[in-house]
Amino acid sequence: MSGSVPTEDPLVRMYRDLKRAMAKDISQVKWAMVIDQAKCIGCHACAVACASENRLGPGVVYRPVMEQETGTYPNVGRRFLPRPCMQCENPPCVSVCPVTATYKNAQGVTVVDYNRCIGCRYCLTACPYGARCSDFGGFYTSKTAEEPGLVQGRYTARAYEQQNAPEYAKSWGQRGKGSPVGNARKCHFCLHRLEVGQLPSCVTSCVGRATYFGDRTDPGSLVSELMGSARAYTLKAELGTKPNVHYLA
Repeated sequence: MSGSVPTEDPLVRMYRDLKRAMAKDISQVKWAMVIDQAKCIGCHACAVACASENRLGPGVVYRPVMEQETGTYPNVGRRFLPRPCMQCENPPCVSVCPVTATYKNAQGVTVVDYNRCIGCRYCLTACPYGARCSDFGGFYTSKTAEEPGLVQGRYTARAYEQQNAPEYAKSWGQRGKGSPVGNARKCHFCLHRLEVGQLPSCVTSCVGRATYFGDRTDPGSLVSELMGSARAYTLKAELGTKPNVHYLA
């Protein structure tokens, strides 16, 4: 077999990295993500997996995949940019929150305390990456057809949408009956999955293996290795926000 062909799925190595990180003093772990644009095929599987995992309603998108046309006809192409929260080291969204509902946790992830959030949306305006959304409590099934015995629509299928969001490993109750409806929401690196030894849903669902995740303080982790690549860059580095989501050009 050629030496250029991977002999191991990157997911296997990332799970080893995750197990090693979770065995450490968790306050010493700093999570980071790397996205290889050369491998992203724009399938949006990560966005769908994220919406399903976190029970995101209409208009709430943690991981949009931006698309750009390149070249000049007839020599044209497309490239893709998945854009989760950058988990900045200097996050502008934190300082503008009037009730300190959003803050950085010990692992460097910017989180939202839904019990404190008043839905003022200052953080939405402050984020230079547009990575936050307001949850207005909508349902995808609101205007779908319903016919007993024939079509499972807005009444029957809604039960799935009303399931409890698992974010932050807390029970938020049936969707529509309180938080996170009415709150600002954002990507949180699937902290509830990390706690049980699982990688974020966007990582495991990526069919092109374009998304990498791990502890950036571990020099042996895959993300640490990739962050040192000559291809690595961050979005809007000139703002001084110091993102912990890195891209490979």
